[in-house]
Amino acid sequence: MEQTILKYAESILDYGVMGVLILMSIATLWLFIERMMFYSSVRISDYNNRDTLEMELTDNISVISTIGSNAPYVGLLGTVIGIMLTFYTMGDAGAIDAKKIMVGLAMALKATAMGLIVAMPAIITYTILLRKIEKILTKFDVENGKI
Repeated sequence: MEQTILKYAESILDYGVMGVLILMSIATLWLFIERMMFYSSVRISDYNNRDTLEMELTDNISVISTIGSNAPYVGLLGTVIGIMLTFYTMGDAGAIDAKKIMVGLAMALKATAMGLIVAMPAIITYTILLRKIEKILTKFDVENGKI
């Protein structure tokens, strides 16, 4: 029974946490590509109102920001689960094997590393998108004589 729980928890770590992080990474890439394609095709002359243009330009970028800020926490959750599994295995085994402990802790930390790997590009893409939005809005203001 306890081994089943242990295997279930390991599956949560490997497939659940890592799966969520991979999904977050794919979503970030997808949204970044979609936004860049939209920005390259937007025609400022189609908009009479700056607020309408800004609303369309900022669609979905909050999702990228949310992914960037929460990916490290998802990774940290995976690390906590991994460390708990390592301690549980240590307590259940009786004899402490340093090699197994180190391997368990190293495997637990992979979730944090993955969370950071997902977060950093997400924040970079968010910043790139914000700068593109600023440029397009400034161009709108210049063309409409507001600057």
